[in-house]
Amino acid sequence: MKAQGRTQGGTSAVNWKVKIMGYKVAVVGATGNVGREMLNILSERQFPVEEIAALASSRSLGREVSFGDKTLKTQVLDDFDFAGWDIALFSAGGSVAKEHAPRAAAQGCVVIDNSSHFRMDPDVPLIVPECNAEAIDDYSKRNIIANPNCSTAQMVVALKPLHDRARIRRVVVSTYQSTSGAGNAAMDELFSQTKGIFVNEEPEPKIFPKQIAFNVIPHIDVFLDDGSTKEEWKMVVETKKILDPAIRLTATCVRVPTFVGHAEALNIEFEQPLSADEAREILREAPGIMVHDKREPGGYVTPVECVGDYATFISRIRDDATVENGINLWCVSDNLRKGAALNAVQIAELLGNRHLKKG
Repeated sequence: MKAQGRTQGGTSAVNWKVKIMGYKVAVVGATGNVGREMLNILSERQFPVEEIAALASSRSLGREVSFGDKTLKTQVLDDFDFAGWDIALFSAGGSVAKEHAPRAAAQGCVVIDNSSHFRMDPDVPLIVPECNAEAIDDYSKRNIIANPNCSTAQMVVALKPLHDRARIRRVVVSTYQSTSGAGNAAMDELFSQTKGIFVNEEPEPKIFPKQIAFNVIPHIDVFLDDGSTKEEWKMVVETKKILDPAIRLTATCVRVPTFVGHAEALNIEFEQPLSADEAREILREAPGIMVHDKREPGGYVTPVECVGDYATFISRIRDDATVENGINLWCVSDNLRKGAALNAVQIAELLGNRHLKKG
């Protein structure tokens, strides 16, 4: 069922410099979940790297991270000079991006930022390569490219080919988002609460507002004036920017007690007729998607099965008889990969192919 398994990308830095004219790449937030995945995926996909730097805060100075068969020691972001570097992959939060991404961009380094800080900036392209690759041509306005929210990224990969065929009018989505989306401490809280419950310890929520072990929490990010959360708002506005401002979307985002892998239940209403059978065939041919849809027990993909994979998996495709031109489907993806690190590396590949060609 794997779309593309983990490959060991392989040669040493010395050999790269002999064989390849590559890019100088900096990974910001290299000690976090997503930063580590960025390094893994750069290696797995054999991105042409001539030199690589692992950057983090001063608290992480000297910590070691893996890049293929190499071990890198982290450097301090505050002291790093981006002049002469080609690409910086940022995954260190909005406040860090706000301070350091413009600095890197001004020094000629193209920033691909995973935070929400630049996503809605009209001069910053928001890219999912399977959906709107052409938008990258505007990167030079600020030398910054934004990566979408994890829950948005996998969803629009599924929506794009269906929108091209039948024009989406409205989407209702409920998400089932893993704790890794909230960082290492959130995953630790799930683990410690789960372990504690088995020895009769009272769960003590610290990262989450309520107990996460054996529970679900319908609250991700801060609440807004209209009663939605910022995570739900992100899905709405980012979908409009990536796909089509005419799409109407409403979301309910829920944190669930899994470690990695986001799932989404999608109800999609189209302007034109589209059957579940035709939608299934369209999705089978679409880039970045694996369809696993058998109408039998186990004939679908769950979050635990998508971990470590590149694909967005689609299951449970069926007609919705309650609306005209409606279908339902189930969408699952590794949020640390397609929802963050993989998409960022795919953007870097797209940037290299279209604008920063070397060799």
